[in-house]
Amino acid sequence: MNYLTGFFGGLVAIMMAIIPVTILWSLLTGNVIFGMDIIGNFMAMVNALGNAGFVGLIAVVFVMYFFTTCEKQCSKK
Repeated sequence: MNYLTGFFGGLVAIMMAIIPVTILWSLLTGNVIFGMDIIGNFMAMVNALGNAGFVGLIAVVFVMYFFTTCEKQCSKK
């Protein structure tokens, strides 16, 4: 199980490092990289969550829960 969590944790870390590079590339050149329009997708997500009202707020809190790191509480589980 530790192998899978380590693998997917590393994969997420790589993707989180690639996202700022693709945003910067898109802003500087106006072209998409890797076939992904990161800025367009992000704006569509923000608009969809903004139109969802309270449910959108709950979704944002739920997504942010996965991206926050816990140190003391996670080691107790």
